[in-house]
Amino acid sequence: MRQQPFSEADLSRDALLGGKVQFHQPLSGYRAGTDPVLLAASVQAAAGQSVLELGCGAAPALCCLGARVAGLTLYGIELQAGYADLARRNLAGNGLQGQIWQGDLSAPPPDMKALSFDHVIANPPYFEAAKRIGAQAEDRELARAGETPLADWVAIAAKRLKPKGYATFIQRAERLPDLLSAMNQHLGSLELAPLAPRLGRPPRLILVRARKDGRADFKFHAPLVIHAGVEHVEPGNQYTEVFRKVMEEGAALNFSA
Repeated sequence: MRQQPFSEADLSRDALLGGKVQFHQPLSGYRAGTDPVLLAASVQAAAGQSVLELGCGAAPALCCLGARVAGLTLYGIELQAGYADLARRNLAGNGLQGQIWQGDLSAPPPDMKALSFDHVIANPPYFEAAKRIGAQAEDRELARAGETPLADWVAIAAKRLKPKGYATFIQRAERLPDLLSAMNQHLGSLELAPLAPRLGRPPRLILVRARKDGRADFKFHAPLVIHAGVEHVEPGNQYTEVFRKVMEEGAALNFSA
């Protein structure tokens, strides 16, 4: 559990979205990968709306979303005080308006409970703590295998949404049954977009979007392929054109791209 603020010596300064976002994150511990960038790209937010991220960490997803869509009010809640402090710094450093609460998402502070949001987004821990060997760094382990059940993340997201608001989650493909089961209990108009690493490979990640009080039929979109070619070839990431625009230019990611 990281409660103390990070010192400058603890941090690296990295660029996201081709330099549109300047982002500080720990040299050791949890470091943001592509997942929060893809999550942010998939959110269909518009100027004037509010967005809450559950378990925002150092706020890479909020920063990427705010860089793509001007005029948003951004909120996050983060359990670890050190990361919450870093999230505030990253929002301010990118000229973004928002508020970060430090606390447990299952017992949010009163001022957060008084609000509702147009969008709630989440990149929950991918593993169940009881079913894996933990990482050596406790702050990294909390990001990868938290104690809050996935079903609770969904229930909390639904409770914080405005009527007709959207919840968007990114998760490992093997957790899809749990995620869909939870969303079916609390939300409607579910959409699923599998993310395949390469053409012909099974999806490793999935994006799921649902709407509060939604009544549309379930949509299972065709897989979105992240990397070009059948195997990795140095140098570079060799993104498909859709994902190159997302990762390097800050473009939106459409579920039906």
